[in-house]
This record gives sequence, C-alpha cells and structure tokens, in this order.
Amino acid sequence: MPPDLSDQLVIALSSRALFDFEEENRLFEQADDRAYMRLQSERMQIPANPGVAFSLVRKLLAFNTSPRHRVEIVVLSRNDPVSGLRVYHSAQQHGLPIQRGVFTRGRSPYRYLKSLGAHLFLSANASDVEQALQAGYPAAHVYPHSTKAAENFPHELRIAFDGDAVLFSDEAEQVYQREGLDAFVAHEMQRAETPLPPGPFKPLLEALHRLQQETRDSSEMRIRTALVTARSAPAHERAVRTLMDWNIEIDEAMFLGGLNKGDFLREFEPDFFFDDQTRHCDAGATAGPTGHVRSGVTNQTPN
Repeated sequence: MPPDLSDQLVIALSSRALFDFEEENRLFEQADDRAYMRLQSERMQIPANPGVAFSLVRKLLAFNTSPRHRVEIVVLSRNDPVSGLRVYHSAQQHGLPIQRGVFTRGRSPYRYLKSLGAHLFLSANASDVEQALQAGYPAAHVYPHSTKAAENFPHELRIAFDGDAVLFSDEAEQVYQREGLDAFVAHEMQRAETPLPPGPFKPLLEALHRLQQETRDSSEMRIRTALVTARSAPAHERAVRTLMDWNIEIDEAMFLGGLNKGDFLREFEPDFFFDDQTRHCDAGATAGPTGHVRSGVTNQTPN
C-alpha cells in the first residue's frame, strides 16, 4: 500500500519560510528566474541560514520517534527543481530529515495542499497564502524578518494564536468594526454561552491538541499553546466557553484589552504566533516568528 499521511500532522511551507533566502529572492525579483537558479546552483553546497519557521520545523520533527512518525514536513515552493536541490542540501546539513517537496517554478503551489491533507501552509508569498485560505486551509504569510525564536525551551513547542478571525470566526469582529466597542461587548455578553463559529486555524489547533494528548506521556517533546487576544472581560467568557465546547485545552490565555501583544509574546517566547491584524503582527514580529492570517473583515479590500 502507498504511504498514508492521514494520521500525521502535515505542515507545508515555502523554502523562504524555512530558510533565509531573502538575498536570493531579491535577485529573483530584480532579474529573472534563470539568474536566481544560477545563484542557487553556485551556492548548492553552502547551507542556507535558518529562516523564520526553522525553529517550528525543528521542534515538530523532534516528535518523530521510531517507529512512530507523527509529523510530516513538506516543502511546497515556487522554486524550480534545481533550486530545490539547495533546499534539500540545506535541510540535510542542518539535520532536518525532510523527504517530501513540491517545486513549481514560479506557479502557485497551493493546489497541492489538498493532496497532502495539510494542516498548515506557511509562505512568504502573500498571494499564495490568500489562495490557500480561500481554499479552506490554515495558512499564514510569514514575516521573514521576524525575531528568531528564543532557545530557552528546547523541548517545548510553543505556539500562540489570536482569537477572532484566526481560531474563531470574525463574527464578533464584524460587530466591533461596524458598531464599536460597546456594541461588541454587549454582543458577546448576550452570547457568552453560545460557541463562536470556527475560524481558519481551528483545524491546526485540533491537530496540535491531538498531538499534545498523544505524546503527553511518551515523548521528551511537549506542546504549549496560548490564546493572545485583544478581548478582555466580560467578552473573554465566550472565547473560553468556545474552546470548552470544542473540547480543546489551551495552556495559557491572555486577555489584553488592547495592550501591546509584543510585550507579552516576548515573555511567552513562541516558536510561532498567528494574528489576522498587521499591527499585531508587527508587534509580534519583534518578539518571535510571526505569520499574518489574511482572514476576516479587517483584511477585506475596500470597494
């Protein structure tokens, strides 16, 4: 029988999310793909430096222990196959056992997320991310110049999520944008015991929760999750009750009421943080690896 990834956490990411190819990418944008291919070929044996998602990938792969393969990392890239060789060589030299990859030479690779059954797609290409989100896959536009993940928790994968328009739908955010804070609070108080509809990243949170439960007593690696939201009391209750309804445990919850998320993320030290608002992503990127989830009303283009 052919291999089956259905029982694994599948993470797809672009080469620029995994490695620092910003210099090479500038050449690609200024010249043409052949100049880019030539440079990558010349640097074939030079391992690329870690990129924004490197820590996330390294820790996820550590959950794979013989004979149980729990996590699959797939490079899903606009690179050409020749440039893809450098990606593989770099992964090998950094000790990342990545086997699968799809290289599409300038074309959007998001269509292959379905075949992979991916739980997350990370890319430095905003258009690819938007198409993946529209197709129903958790996806984020990585900030390549994010602060690299801290190394104080080598045996703990730490992931932080915003709530509305990320874990949850943007139902409440629409009220806030349309009618203001007082209406938002009243809306959430009236519906405190009504679960919020799921947002684009619920499938990823569910997959992480399953991995967390499965490895709680059998792996040196641990998962720690955090909800980092601008909500505050009394609007916090609906968010907590929604997670309870989903039967998903979150380790930390920060109800910040508009305080700077970056300050709190510096203390949490995430391997990745996901938010739908660019101002929060800008703040998060000063604290650690960050991805923009182009979802919900705050990301709609005005008519």
